[in-house]
Amino acid sequence: MIDQEARYLKSHEWAKKEDDEAFAVGLSSYAIDQLGDIVFMELPKKGDTFEQGAVFGVVESVKAASDLYMPLSGEIVEVNQAAADNPDVLKDDPYEEGWLIKIRASKPAEFDELLDAKEYKHFLETEAE
Repeated sequence: MIDQEARYLKSHEWAKKEDDEAFAVGLSSYAIDQLGDIVFMELPKKGDTFEQGAVFGVVESVKAASDLYMPLSGEIVEVNQAAADNPDVLKDDPYEEGWLIKIRASKPAEFDELLDAKEYKHFLETEAE
């Protein structure tokens, strides 16, 4: 499942516009399927700032631990503690209830540089492992 409104990194994080500067960020259903059962997530705190491509958290599953990368530069304005407390939310609804953080983008134009749904689907079919 790929959200048509979201934009993606090749590391499988997504960003979706909420308004001109606010974006929800999460992990794609492909990544969640690859990880298997998620047992722990470490997410940043409200007010933390990150540049595009920086590690903003960690997700641990029974298979592996993976870094989470920022799709856009910005400040964390909200953290989805419900998803961190109950990672099954990610499997059930990765693009709505399963968002991880919300950010105020410092460089909103970075959104246009991310893979759109069609490009991400092509990436998954041809390059993803």
